Amino acid sequence: MDQQDSADRDKAAAAAAAVAEVEDGMLVGLGTGSTAAHAIRLLAARVADGLRITAVATSHASAEQARAAGIRVLDFAQVARVDLTIDGADRIDPRLFAIKGAGGAMLREKIVAAASDRMVVIADGSKYRQAIGDASVPVEVLPFALASVAARLGEGAMLRQVGRAPYHTDNGNPVLDWNVTLDDPRAVASRLDAMPGVLGHGLFLDQVDAAYVAQDGVVTRLEQRSRSH
Repeated sequence: MDQQDSADRDKAAAAAAAVAEVEDGMLVGLGTGSTAAHAIRLLAARVADGLRITAVATSHASAEQARAAGIRVLDFAQVARVDLTIDGADRIDPRLFAIKGAGGAMLREKIVAAASDRMVVIADGSKYRQAIGDASVPVEVLPFALASVAARLGEGAMLRQVGRAPYHTDNGNPVLDWNVTLDDPRAVASRLDAMPGVLGHGLFLDQVDAAYVAQDGVVTRLEQRSRSH
């Protein structure tokens, strides 16, 4: 088994552990990305076996996958509260600080997480670090403010592109991938939160209640004991 196959199996194992938390009657938030796609697939299998749930999705792609697999997906604009959200992460550490947004859905993911009674992150072992450390933090920007935000962030901010074209989120906004030192993640998050023109960013410091991390087929659960919503 090559490294990619092993990581994919670990993603599926972590997803299975999280999906086991879903109970009949729940409204479930569906994340975005390759690991979240495993959770949607496994959740759909439980629905086919009789589990009764509804869902909201953090991206068009996740909504399409879920609907195609037989999961009833609601419009989040009409939803005030979610029971449980399952989502992936690009990095996560023992404090349950996470970086998200490689798939560009971090703003919607954070909004759904804020509405959730519980948010669970699923990841393979390569995403787990002792500290999230120096990293690229995705920043979703109002198009009107793109140049001014890029100037404030400095040389470490790169416009995300698809080929030669600028990338746009499902909200129609560009993304700056900002390479930044994260010795103090809360200070960085506060700076971004206060910056005019920044709509959202990929630092999830108070949203994650638990994580399932799988390494070589062994799933470890990390639980945040003091989180409040």
